[in-house]
Amino acid sequence: MKIALWIIGVLVAVVVIYLIASSIGSMMFERKVKGEVEKLFAGIDKDKAEIITPEDLAGLPAPLQKWLQNSQVIGKERITFVWLKQEGFFRTKEGGSWMPFTATQYYRIDTPGFIWHVTMKPFPFFAIKGRDSYYEGRGNMLIKLFSLIKVADATGPEMDQGTLVRYLNEIMWFPTAALCDYIEWEALDETSARATMSYRGVSASAVFYFNENGDLLTFIAERYMDAGGEFTKETWSTPIRAYGEFHGIRIPTEGEGVWKLDSGDFSYIRLKIVDIDYNTAAM
Repeated sequence: MKIALWIIGVLVAVVVIYLIASSIGSMMFERKVKGEVEKLFAGIDKDKAEIITPEDLAGLPAPLQKWLQNSQVIGKERITFVWLKQEGFFRTKEGGSWMPFTATQYYRIDTPGFIWHVTMKPFPFFAIKGRDSYYEGRGNMLIKLFSLIKVADATGPEMDQGTLVRYLNEIMWFPTAALCDYIEWEALDETSARATMSYRGVSASAVFYFNENGDLLTFIAERYMDAGGEFTKETWSTPIRAYGEFHGIRIPTEGEGVWKLDSGDFSYIRLKIVDIDYNTAAM
């Protein structure tokens, strides 16, 4: 009996220590992300209110003009910074279990960059904290177990290219970014256009596919994939499942990320936009 009580006491002590350490680690992680967001947004003119006009779309490829018109950006403010919230499911390998996640993401558009702060919960009371960033042309992926134990901290040319492609893809949520000088557009046909983004010495191209109404259907690009610490360039797509309207702007609200591998398509993330704000980003 005494041994059983002793074992129970040890287990309780271990759980308490874990909860305290995890709480402290979470606060430290949150503080780090908050500081990075403040750095990302430093120097933005938050009182600037340039309005998008039909003339701003002149000269763009026809499918892109239709997309921007359908997105209802004409007459709206040019978007300079963004805050959004996501929820969804993520997995690390084909056939693997889907982990629920929630995420908050911040974007800056004049000098392109983002911070993606995610919490995944594969099991009850077990959290994986992650932060992807694209800042000054450089990418970084940081992942921690229990908010404490670092399991990934990836940097390098492959991350730079991968995060640039991700940013280019995600302008679907803040369409006026398509007008920025660091993106060049080329019409391929009536319902598709190639975008080439160049910034800080890194360049990548992608094809945006639209339907006849101007809704984005999918995005396809060659992007570096991290497979256990080794990078290979693969075809990446983000098919759209649903649309919605936030602050008068029509954007995709549900979709997934798919790696098109030699072994077959690998869908690794399914997400939904649950809230978004433009030019008044929450901290």
